[in-house]
Formats: sequence, C-alpha cells, structure tokens
Amino acid sequence: MKVAKLPNVAPIKREFEEVFDRFFGPAFPFAPVGFEPPALRTREFAWMPALDLVEKEKEYVVRLEVPGVPRENLDVQLEGAVLTLTGHREMGKKEEIENYLWEETETGKFVRTIRLPKAVEANKIEATYQDGILVVRLPKIEPAIKNKILIKG
Repeated sequence: MKVAKLPNVAPIKREFEEVFDRFFGPAFPFAPVGFEPPALRTREFAWMPALDLVEKEKEYVVRLEVPGVPRENLDVQLEGAVLTLTGHREMGKKEEIENYLWEETETGKFVRTIRLPKAVEANKIEATYQDGILVVRLPKIEPAIKNKILIKG
C-alpha cells in the first residue's frame, strides 16, 4: 500500500500567521510597524525552526533549534535593532528503492528575524552552536549613570 506524501505545512503555517498579523498585529510585539521579515517577502524559505528569546538582567539570549544544519550553513546578522538568523539544511539524496510512508523532515532555507526591545553592544555579541542549538548572547548596553548637576545661582 502506497501512502501519499503529505504537503510541507511551513508555507501554510506562514500564510495563517500573515492573516492573523493583519487583523491582530504582529505575533512578535517588538517588530516595527510595517516591518516584513525577508521570509515573507521572498516566499523562498521552506521551513521555520523554533526560536526562544529570553531577557536576562544584562543580556538577551536567543536559542534556535536547527538540528542537522552544519555550522557553516548558519549566519547571524545584526542591523540596528534587528537580529536576523539564516541558514539552510539539505538532506542526503533519496534512494530510488525507498518508499516513504510518512515524511516530515523539513529542509531548505530558513530565516528568523527579531526586533530587539533595547539596544545591544554589537561588538560583544557571541554565538555558539552545539547539539543542534544555536545560542546567541546579546549584551545590553549599560545605561548611563545619572549625575546630579548643581545649579549655580
């Protein structure tokens, strides 16, 4: 018995998110008004890995689940307050004799874009990759110390 391959749900999920964003605003509250991530502009991205953004006292930490993606296929860019994580995952060549009964492996390009809520020190950003998890640490800019100014009279 041959089972039909199910369609990749990533594009369908993205379209649902766009509809909800139009009615209820962006799902990520730090995205600027009118900002559209490159994935939605180009429609060429095949999957969207899970992402966590954590705020700590002195830094933001981004964790991106990208198992099976070689380190050299990952890219981290910061432009102003917008962090962009891109990459691609390719699976090995399928053999002719294989008869898939179920296939859920997502492959191809991805992009995740985050607008950070506060400024970070770009020259101190660290990115590490281990066990399929990309971790990006973004130190916050230290606030200026308030000095009381004496008024002469």
